[in-house]
Amino acid sequence: MAAEIHSRPQSSRPVLLNKIEGHGDSVNAAVLIPKEDGVITVSEDRYSPIVSFFCNVLCFCLTQEFLISEDFNKMNHVKTYPAHQNRVSDLIFSLESQWVISTGHDKSISWMSTQSGSMLGRHSFGSWASCLQYDNDTQHAFVGDYSGQITLLKLDEQTCSVITTLKGHAGSVSALSWDPVPRWLFSGASAHSVIMWDIGGTQGRSLLLQGHHEKVQALWYLPLTHQLLSCSADGGITVWNMETAREEAPQWLDSDSCQKCAQPFFWNIKQMWDSKTLGLRQHHCRKCGKAICGKCSSKRSTYPIMGFEFQVRVCDDCYDTIKEEDRTPLATFHEGKHNIAHMDMDPSRGLMVTCGSDRVVKIWDMTQVVGSSVAAGFSAR
Repeated sequence: MAAEIHSRPQSSRPVLLNKIEGHGDSVNAAVLIPKEDGVITVSEDRYSPIVSFFCNVLCFCLTQEFLISEDFNKMNHVKTYPAHQNRVSDLIFSLESQWVISTGHDKSISWMSTQSGSMLGRHSFGSWASCLQYDNDTQHAFVGDYSGQITLLKLDEQTCSVITTLKGHAGSVSALSWDPVPRWLFSGASAHSVIMWDIGGTQGRSLLLQGHHEKVQALWYLPLTHQLLSCSADGGITVWNMETAREEAPQWLDSDSCQKCAQPFFWNIKQMWDSKTLGLRQHHCRKCGKAICGKCSSKRSTYPIMGFEFQVRVCDDCYDTIKEEDRTPLATFHEGKHNIAHMDMDPSRGLMVTCGSDRVVKIWDMTQVVGSSVAAGFSAR
């Protein structure tokens, strides 16, 4: 096990406090221990180096419960939950319900009683279930899957009911974060995008956030500072300002010809024949949603109020309406410098831990980035 300790300069970027190496395989999860200078990790080789004990959680089809000693030097096996028939993808323990809720690559969600160890219910999906969030007060579960859908379920002791299905991602849903007060759900996907779903609103509003170049694999919302943290597979760490009023990105319109110059697209055989012209390729303006040709969308621009932190295609008319102040970023970008598959935070101390397939666990001071309270000292044991 190796650790690198750095001082804490006053800057507006994440500060690496500790780097833990020595895992034999990819690290699937890492969790900060509250009020302690410690991290519990689970890796692909089923080994937890912090406590030197085997752990199958998120590795195979079993969920296991352990009791950790007060000095964190020992783990005693308590119970095994045979919840799935394939790899477990996500897991939540509800203290209020006394349930263990999990999703798996057997295309299902299951919830089991921690008192009896028996399964209470199971629900199947059409695709691998990849990530999970749970609302303790209402017993609602949010399940993201590999088809790009998010299913909202109401769980009961023996049954469940499907409330709705959220569709908006082009790729598989890889991360979820839920805030029960404003009732906002954040989802990250393999298509590099994040969507905020206003579940508590009455208009079904959703906001698109594009600020990554790779698969978004971890999300964390900070309600006190109204910031969303998102981490991607290439090590990108993005901090989104969610306090600013944002606009919904428009739906893309369908058309057989350019909605600016009226030139036909290449599948519009009749208009191509009548006008004796070659068909053009269809594009879409990210600001107005109109179907346009390449000639009418020759310019690129950022438009952060709609979530476009990188330059995107806009039609020439919309480009002329975007002012310089409209291009002011509403997110900050940082480098984790390793693959990030999982992230956990302790907002009270301003600490974040990241881990991934490079077998490295990193502990960060995020105080200067998210503006939370001064982080307590974190020292290697």
